[in-house]
Amino acid sequence: MANPTMIPDYIFESSWEVCNKVGGIYTVLSTRAKTLQALFPDKIFFIGPDLGQKSSVSDFTEDKTLLKSWKKHAVEKENLKVRVGRWNVPGNPIVILVDFLPYYDRKDAIYHRMWEKYGIDSTVAYGDYDESSMFAYGVGVVMESLYRFLKLQNKKVIAHLNEWMLGMAALYLHDQAPGIATVFTTHATSIGRSICGNEKPLYGEFCNYNGDQMARELNMVGKHTLEKQAAFYADCFTTVSQITGKESEQLLGKKPDIITPNGFESDFVPKGKQYTTQRETARKKFIQVAEQLTGTTVPDDALLVATSGRYEYRNKGIDVFIEALYRVKQAQPNRTILAFILVPAWIKGARVDLQERLEQNTPWQHPLTAPYITHELVEHSSDKVCNYIQHLNFTNQDHSSVNLIFVPSYLNGDDGIFNLPYYDLLIGLDLTVFPSYYEPWGYTPLESIAFHVPTITTNLAGFGLWTEETEKKGEWKGVNVVERTEDNYFEVAEKIKETIIRYSQYDAEQISTIRKNAHTLSKKADWAHFIQHYLQAYDIALKNKLS
Repeated sequence: MANPTMIPDYIFESSWEVCNKVGGIYTVLSTRAKTLQALFPDKIFFIGPDLGQKSSVSDFTEDKTLLKSWKKHAVEKENLKVRVGRWNVPGNPIVILVDFLPYYDRKDAIYHRMWEKYGIDSTVAYGDYDESSMFAYGVGVVMESLYRFLKLQNKKVIAHLNEWMLGMAALYLHDQAPGIATVFTTHATSIGRSICGNEKPLYGEFCNYNGDQMARELNMVGKHTLEKQAAFYADCFTTVSQITGKESEQLLGKKPDIITPNGFESDFVPKGKQYTTQRETARKKFIQVAEQLTGTTVPDDALLVATSGRYEYRNKGIDVFIEALYRVKQAQPNRTILAFILVPAWIKGARVDLQERLEQNTPWQHPLTAPYITHELVEHSSDKVCNYIQHLNFTNQDHSSVNLIFVPSYLNGDDGIFNLPYYDLLIGLDLTVFPSYYEPWGYTPLESIAFHVPTITTNLAGFGLWTEETEKKGEWKGVNVVERTEDNYFEVAEKIKETIIRYSQYDAEQISTIRKNAHTLSKKADWAHFIQHYLQAYDIALKNKLS
């Protein structure tokens, strides 16, 4: 007889992206919150960084009545600096924001303890290592404080830590609060991402890579060993896809205990008349910006195509996207196609000349200078996207029916040009393209189909592999999965070109069917289904804690 599933009484979950929208993990946690809150009402506490003046934390509402006794004790007796409130996402879970700056004064002692106990060499680190580690240490302290103050020693308590940035929290709890069962999730191994970011062949040489050796070569020893030790010492180690599971086994030397794929919450998608209205608003905004930037008139039936995500030029396939759109242009399609690269970069701000045209909103017969970009970059001349667009002479100055526009700003609703959040723009697209080379899961294509927008992705994305396993091959059920290998870059671009042109030729009935298929497929990745994998992870962690 199988052992019954162990259900936690309390869950503490932390990530650098709790109430801090910088990447896909924000979407993972914020969309999963409603399902967890329904299962564990106010027994799920999210813990994120208090970035002070760095962030307005617009999706956090402080509530001084929540955990009032604990907060008073934590501040007065333990000198913790925290804010408690609610995360303004479906489910409105309790959130604790941690001010981690005070831990910098103890950084050397903290690093010495981690070296002494777990062999973490924090001297070979750079970038965000110190910031992440001090935050993670603070998270561990807060979790231990809650655990002891609320007298949870006889309760089943889970601490779920996301990514290498929280590795030090997992190790802190192992050392200082061993009664808490830990789940550690890597959404992408730090060394795997670094190998790809340094344009080394991950897949062609996969079986030959040694994670520790590559960490030394790429100056990643601190991050890598922190992630590796967290994976080994956690009571349950998880990754988000089979492809990342294999990567973890090869580069971390640790096979995941379970795969926990990323789902989506349908409450983020408007319905009925609201959907139609928001879609029309988004389309008008895309077309208006394109017209004012390029000085041309865009027909209402233009095909709107986009890619989005983090600025990882090769990993996310941004280079392939530009190449594919250039090939679409060379094919001279009959239908006008507007393509957008919605990827944040280092910007000074919105272009003033474009803002002025948008305010006047009158037809223009000539384009602005550099009519392929909406915001002013700090270092335009060294930007890879701009350089490739210019290299292909794909600069929207020849009145072509295909235009490509780079939007290098976070789309949080006040970027100065669109002034709409990303989801409110995504809904207006006709097609999205994510030709990833390195993509552990692939939230952007999942978000796309949830908003009824068909998408193109690759078999090197965890989501692409899940789609192939879920749907019959040869049928476009809203997601078109292109085979991508180590060296078929131009073949991928050509296939994407063909798919975009084919889609632009479909009639209204065909497009309606594909859009419905896309949304239907997204429902199979709803958190209502995928949460079972997390419940299994909690069960594994709790049972391993007892063994």
